Amino acid sequence: MAHGKTRDRLRARLRRGMSRTRSRVKDSLARVLRGRTRIDDDLLDDLEEVLFEADVGVAACERILEGLRRRVREDRIREVDGIRGALREEILEILGGGPEPVYRPGGASTRVILVAGVNGAGKTTTIGKLAGRFRQEGLNVVIAAADTFRAAAIEQLAVWADRAGAHLVKQEIGSDAAAVAFDAFQSARAKGADVLLVDTAGRLHTKRNLMEELRKVRRVLERQDPGAPHECLLVIDGVTGQNGLVQAREFNEALGLSGIVLTKLDGTAKGGVVLAVNEELGIPVRLVGVGEGIDDLQDFDPVAFTDALLGTGSDD
Repeated sequence: MAHGKTRDRLRARLRRGMSRTRSRVKDSLARVLRGRTRIDDDLLDDLEEVLFEADVGVAACERILEGLRRRVREDRIREVDGIRGALREEILEILGGGPEPVYRPGGASTRVILVAGVNGAGKTTTIGKLAGRFRQEGLNVVIAAADTFRAAAIEQLAVWADRAGAHLVKQEIGSDAAAVAFDAFQSARAKGADVLLVDTAGRLHTKRNLMEELRKVRRVLERQDPGAPHECLLVIDGVTGQNGLVQAREFNEALGLSGIVLTKLDGTAKGGVVLAVNEELGIPVRLVGVGEGIDDLQDFDPVAFTDALLGTGSDD
């Protein structure tokens, strides 16, 4: 019962956070379907425009529309009223059954989670929220302040670490990021930490410098534990929309990403970018941020997301 109440509370937060996107999609769907009595190519073309407006992306749009046309051909839907349900099913097919949680007990003695992202995406805040969540779950957490390019990042992490009760490993501004990661891993191992969260730089003088630094950090962690980092997460600002796809391609090439953290969905009317990321990059969205509170960083739930996007699954 308690688990169900928690789930319902998180889903309610997600719905509130995605209200801008949902409002746009619901209004647009209502406009497109109003007065229509049959499903034809004109209707499907209008639906494609609705999806584009929500930043669903070209590949995901094409897949959804192809699926809807297939359903029409096979007489699985005949009435305009059935289009929302069919659209929901097509979106869920793209998102799949949902990703694994970022932290899973067992396996490595210390689970190393490397977090990357451009400045301003919410990377440092995401790390702080993860540290707080893990500490609430009773886990021992160490944070590596390996974004040595920005004093503000280290200061911000220090505040989060203190708030969460996590141990912070840091060095001077301009220190070698890989050396910080090394020291943090040694500290985490000595403390028997369950989780090591590694912050990284989001901007250096050139993109090439940044990617080389990230590769070096990864190599250092791999030398300490052949399985590390166990997660490589990229934080993308949901407001940036399709530009986030470009970022993901570049960081994936350097790090081999295991997942995306999509932040600030509460600040955009184009939350459909979640679909674009899944479809075009094949990298699962693992976490979504829909507000400033620690509980507003949630494990990605495909059903809850889809219902929050379309306004289905409740009395909304």
